Amino acid sequence: MSELFAAAVSIAPTKRRRFLWAAWWTAPPTREPFRKPDASEGGARTRDEALRAAEQAAGRSLVEIEARWARAWARVLMGQEPFTSPASDTTSTAPRATREAPASIWQLLGLTPQATIPEIRAAFRQRALLTHPDHGGDPEAFRALRRAHDEALARRSRASKRPRRK
Repeated sequence: MSELFAAAVSIAPTKRRRFLWAAWWTAPPTREPFRKPDASEGGARTRDEALRAAEQAAGRSLVEIEARWARAWARVLMGQEPFTSPASDTTSTAPRATREAPASIWQLLGLTPQATIPEIRAAFRQRALLTHPDHGGDPEAFRALRRAHDEALARRSRASKRPRRK
């Protein structure tokens, strides 16, 4: 562990479109064992509001760190393990470009972003036959395909409700 430590805050968006912050100012957060924050709070409407609340609680300015620390604290509050997968070490120096980027919903479905609702449904059915666990597919790949299908349909329905520009 380094002798130098800057007080830090991690801010993560929640499912309800608010922000949860967790701040460490006495010692840095650690993965094993997970070190709980010195203070935390949820419900901020904006990222700036969350940062101001964290700095007020700490009584000093804070350096913003990765959101995964706040998400880990949220999981601990829900009675779960802080980190869900045996992820790489937090001090990893691997550049982001070498990590595999998640596929877009359109790539998973094999469609373009201009696809219609019937095209989205047909592509989902076709790909589900290949990825469904009951047909010998990968469960995680099927879950990703299902999330892509749901998101694509949601985007289409939102787009159809928006008034067209003249």
